[in-house]
Amino acid sequence: MTNYSKLPAILVLQDGTVYHGKAAGKIGTTSGEICFNTGTTGYQEIFTDPSYYGQIMVTTNAHIGNYGIDQEDSESENIQIAGLVCKNYNINYSRHMADKSIQTYFEEENLVGISDIDTRSLVRHIRDKGAMNAIISSENLDPESLKALLVDVPSMEGLELSSLVSTKEPYFFGEEEAPTRIAVLDLGIKKNILRNFDSRQVYAKVFPARTTFEEMEEWQPDGYFISNGPGDPAAMDYAIETIVKITQADKPMFGICLGHQMLALANGIRTQKMHNGHRGINHPVKNIIANRCEITSQNHGFAVVKEDVLKSDKVEVTHINLNDESIEGIRLKGKKAFTVQYHPESSPGPHDSRYLFDDFIAMIKG
Repeated sequence: MTNYSKLPAILVLQDGTVYHGKAAGKIGTTSGEICFNTGTTGYQEIFTDPSYYGQIMVTTNAHIGNYGIDQEDSESENIQIAGLVCKNYNINYSRHMADKSIQTYFEEENLVGISDIDTRSLVRHIRDKGAMNAIISSENLDPESLKALLVDVPSMEGLELSSLVSTKEPYFFGEEEAPTRIAVLDLGIKKNILRNFDSRQVYAKVFPARTTFEEMEEWQPDGYFISNGPGDPAAMDYAIETIVKITQADKPMFGICLGHQMLALANGIRTQKMHNGHRGINHPVKNIIANRCEITSQNHGFAVVKEDVLKSDKVEVTHINLNDESIEGIRLKGKKAFTVQYHPESSPGPHDSRYLFDDFIAMIKG
């Protein structure tokens, strides 16, 4: 394990802002869009969420690594973030279920990070200036050369990333004799979504991102699920076409996060890059159909255009964000299709939104 504790590291933002800190994880250089998550727990779930692919994560909680790494907490097979920025980087951990330290984990996964940063200052800067690219290095401490490297880092806007994190081959999840069969379009799915289906007696077949409707329909599923994932939804024409065909066939469909944005695009509603997105575990959302509030987990840097939703004759709003009134849920009029922008499968404490899985099963059986 690297004795990183006295090695310096540097963080350079696209606007030229520079932060100096200490190396964390693998010694090296990494770049990507910088964003922050306000959750107080769940760092391993964040690291392994495919929706964060290509992004440098700033964790606002003061201590990262203090409860170690347990493989059961991973949402995918590998770390998906491009890099980590944190305040206190803790190699020592105190959870008996953990099987390794965060430093060992990062070295195994080749993850470059930086610690001992004033994350409060950094988050305020990102919040005010908006999403931007950044670079971390513990091998090159020259800000000017790092700024030059940043020029070649692509903007998240316009990037198609789902096909990079999706499964390469179809696979099954759950019990084959289960009474309900769901075809899952994997745009970057989290494992806990599949666990939620399995616990509701659903047998899922998970398909690669670029699978056509016709290919999935050959399996004769009872319904379709469109997963979360990374990148710009507007760059995913192949998935939009698939969802158009699912809804034209009036098949039961449920989508989460990126799946929500894809249903909107399939119905002529635009998406847009947010100033700095929603990433945390305590976002209040109102279910306007049931007239109740949910505390939700969120992770998205793009959103559907509210004005397009409100003037659309194809969809109706089901959920709104109580912080900024952005659209958090829609359903198609006269069709068996609904989506939400947030993550009902997450377990930040509240399970307020788990009913959505039950609603989907009821829609299929109804």
